[in-house]
Amino acid sequence: MTSTRATLIQVAERAGVSLASTSRALHGTGASKAMVERVRAAAAELGYSADAIGRSLRLKKTSQIAFAVADIGNPVYVEIMRGIHEVLAPHGYRVVVMSTGDTATSTAELIHSLHGGFVDGMIVIPLRTDDELIEQIGQAPVPVVVIGRAMSDRGISSVSTDSAAGIGAAVRHVVSLGRRRIGFLNGPLDTTPGSSRQRGFDEAVSAKDFSAEGTDVEVAADFTVAAGIEAARKLLDRPHRPDAIVAANDLLAIGAVRAARERGLSVPRDVAVTGMDDTELGQVFLPRLTSVSLGSAERGRAAARLMLGLTEDADAPAQQISVGTELFVRESTVDQNGEDAE
Repeated sequence: MTSTRATLIQVAERAGVSLASTSRALHGTGASKAMVERVRAAAAELGYSADAIGRSLRLKKTSQIAFAVADIGNPVYVEIMRGIHEVLAPHGYRVVVMSTGDTATSTAELIHSLHGGFVDGMIVIPLRTDDELIEQIGQAPVPVVVIGRAMSDRGISSVSTDSAAGIGAAVRHVVSLGRRRIGFLNGPLDTTPGSSRQRGFDEAVSAKDFSAEGTDVEVAADFTVAAGIEAARKLLDRPHRPDAIVAANDLLAIGAVRAARERGLSVPRDVAVTGMDDTELGQVFLPRLTSVSLGSAERGRAAARLMLGLTEDADAPAQQISVGTELFVRESTVDQNGEDAE
């Protein structure tokens, strides 16, 4: 016994609408909510499924946007992806998550692979950049939007945030609490976030109103909890142990809290700890992390809006969007219960 797959024409007949209206309703474009519900109900009754591959070949469109990051396990990228999906999904786009690797060369190779035509565009957060990567973005056959460093000088649409200013806010916060020796726990300096956050720390401690007695810096191997534990141990074992640690992201900050507890230190009584990115993980970790928000979800939404504009007009001029920062104070620096946060 053979079965015949339902066709779009049969769905249109069942719904009692035109073929064009049926197509629009199924693809989520130019149709009312009532029309969409009516057509999709008919499609479900008939067991209809769209021939996505054939449609992509006919329209030269995949309805897929790639979201490429170095570490798909980093929670900040999840928040950014949610913002991207929020904007793109109503326009019929799926978000495909891809790993770039941690080098500029591996990211450039991924950009080059876009010539394969498997997505309609890419939103990428490169950990490191060089001229080869910039060149590949410029030659990409589909639109590419960068989240990270501003690229107005390269004619590339980008979404950035002032993480240097965010680090400055964190430093001023712990100093305002009376902390006298400030440790900075950063990630690799040859990365975009590492270099900008180091600049922010240097600017903060060189400011005229900086009143702490001393500073110390430790660079972790990467931006992970494990690397944060290892680097924070070195900071905490120095002859002049810091009484505050400003970390370059929430994962490093969690590592710093772990390292402090290994040494019998209380957070925040003995050492205050701040993070950056204001991730959900940092908000539920105990003690809850004081952290600088870089507007992760908003950066995702902004990048997605830029992408939609470029998919509609590939020749549209490059745009640069900047998202603000905000410090959220929690128990890792200020004990809000009047007791040591353990």
